[in-house]
Amino acid sequence: MTLTSFKTRIRQSIADENLQLALDNNAQRRRDGRLAAFASLPDYKERRARAHAIKADVIANLDEYLYKFIAKVTENGILVHRAADAAEAVRIVLEIVKDLPQRSQRLALSEAEGNTKDSFVPLRDLRGKKLVAKSKSMVAEEINLNHALEAAGIRVVETDLGEYIVQLRGERPSHIITPAVHLRRGDVGQLFHEKLGIPYTEDIPILTNTARKVLREVFLTADIGLSGVNFGVAETGTLCLVTNEGNGRMCTTLPPVHIALMGIERLVPTLDDLALMLSLLPRSATGQKLSVYTSLIHSPRRPPSTSLGTGADPDGPFERHLILLDNGRSALRHSLLAESLYCIRCGACLNACPVFRELGGHAYGSIYPGPIGSVISAALVDPNFAYLAQASSLCGACKEACPVDIDLPGLLLRVRGGEGVKRKDVKRNPAGIGLPASVKLGLKAFRLVAATPRLFAVLQTLGGLFSRLYSPRRAWMRLPAWTGWGYSKDLPRLAARPFRARWKNVKQSIKETSRQVDRGQVDKGQVDREEVGLVDQFTRELTALGGQVHLVPEGELSAKLSEFLRSKGVNRVQADESVAKYISGIPAIREPDASTWLSTSPTIRAGVTGAVCGIAESGSLLLISGTGQTLTASLLPEVHVAVLKTSEILPNLADALRRPEVRAADAGVIVTGPSRTADIEMTLTIGVHGPGELHVFLIDDSETV
Repeated sequence: MTLTSFKTRIRQSIADENLQLALDNNAQRRRDGRLAAFASLPDYKERRARAHAIKADVIANLDEYLYKFIAKVTENGILVHRAADAAEAVRIVLEIVKDLPQRSQRLALSEAEGNTKDSFVPLRDLRGKKLVAKSKSMVAEEINLNHALEAAGIRVVETDLGEYIVQLRGERPSHIITPAVHLRRGDVGQLFHEKLGIPYTEDIPILTNTARKVLREVFLTADIGLSGVNFGVAETGTLCLVTNEGNGRMCTTLPPVHIALMGIERLVPTLDDLALMLSLLPRSATGQKLSVYTSLIHSPRRPPSTSLGTGADPDGPFERHLILLDNGRSALRHSLLAESLYCIRCGACLNACPVFRELGGHAYGSIYPGPIGSVISAALVDPNFAYLAQASSLCGACKEACPVDIDLPGLLLRVRGGEGVKRKDVKRNPAGIGLPASVKLGLKAFRLVAATPRLFAVLQTLGGLFSRLYSPRRAWMRLPAWTGWGYSKDLPRLAARPFRARWKNVKQSIKETSRQVDRGQVDKGQVDREEVGLVDQFTRELTALGGQVHLVPEGELSAKLSEFLRSKGVNRVQADESVAKYISGIPAIREPDASTWLSTSPTIRAGVTGAVCGIAESGSLLLISGTGQTLTASLLPEVHVAVLKTSEILPNLADALRRPEVRAADAGVIVTGPSRTADIEMTLTIGVHGPGELHVFLIDDSETV
């Protein structure tokens, strides 16, 4: 990649009308969603500052936190591998996958000898091509893992809808969060017509359901599930993944072996810190209070009579592997760009950046685009990507949008100044060696004017008046190409009034509003947050997400639940042992065999589970896997029914994560509404890989508590 080729891609992106329409649609909806989500977080500034401090502490003491994390993960039964670079990470993955037949035979023998009543029978012919079901992972993109697996004769299928679309097109993701943001529904319709053989359609629910049907078999027959990790918790060894579609849960629950890829910087010290980060990440990424599925993974499937349980876990992989990748992160940590490692990969800086909104991700050439990508690409992907730092207006929108307050404009300036991961002690170049004489002269003149407030105000006023005389889109006002701006930039229209003059009016308005508040002239309802009960808040939040709450007296649960299931035409259900007793007249099974789920018309349409607790602030449910409790019952059927007591509704996520059941379980999940996606034209579609319906039977035990 070179600067010349980058400029060529810039011109191509700007000239692509279809791309521009797709990007404009994404940018507006992302901004609106983010603002609406953070409106419910009045202490956002304080949380942002705390998140910054937490990440600063982790990066400054990374060796200590890694040691603690690895020790805990190993204690939990997950196999940990360290990879210094991309090549080593790929080698480790290939070794695990290639060793699978022998491993599967050993496991099958172990199971046959009675270590657990659940038999392990590989769903695929071990002599054939192995299948990897892959959830979204930027680390996997960073190390070019798909190409390496395919070159080794291993089939790898992306299961996130957006990632699946770009894989079928032979492309890289265009956005960290929305991989197919550069495409419109017609592009996807034509792609599915050509690759999957369906009639051409632009109906997004039909396209989504087509992907669901194709990928369902992939989930159920995969030899390996591969995922990324959003956060690792040093205190508990927890691997946390956030997804909306359910594919992340499928990849980490159904295949017999799970491999997780994680950058060494993605740590938080405690579960309380995780709760803080989860209050920021989904809001910044997708405008949600919580993603639909927040997976909490501690260990592989546990056999009977372990210290943490009395019976065998009914589901989950028999082996879990964690690959911790460095690949330049240690060097980056010890450079002047170390703050870039605070990034939680929310994509907010991409959505805010005026340059990314015009170019899209593919123009950058790196798998990490946008402001954060322009800083880290040279360190983690290719040193030649240093030129990407030029693709910034330095307007500061990225810093304002960043939920952990990374000083991205400052980092971009350091990259522009030649700072890199191996140049911590290099001094800046105050003389501007290498700059054209005209640029040096212009910078000196601007410095002189900017240092004199009165002169700056006068010239700004004159410039504003002059700018009324021309249209900024006239070709004759476009800067020449040799300036570096002439490829796509026009002279901006200057403000008619200086900032200082406009700021006086703003300050006066703020003072007047403050006086009105002091005099009681402003409705207190506009200032104070509405106080509501936990049950009402939980019901309101879940209903807003498309879920339904059924409040029933405890003595009527069995009749109401059975009546509801029959009204849905449900003939068989998968159910936790704790709630199966409430189902009458309908066969309830603990764990269906693969052939049932693989059939064209599954006979198990509903899953019924208990819930450890509810979370009022987001309308979420906390479920765990363990003796008599399954995660597949809340994942595979079309309808998920959960049973929860009103006394078990907690105010917030931090309270839920403090429950002892979270630490004791091999895995858990926080469910926040039915599964959903917006990967095609940012159009919300309910029901992807997980259930399309979520019903909570809320037992009113207020009189007995």
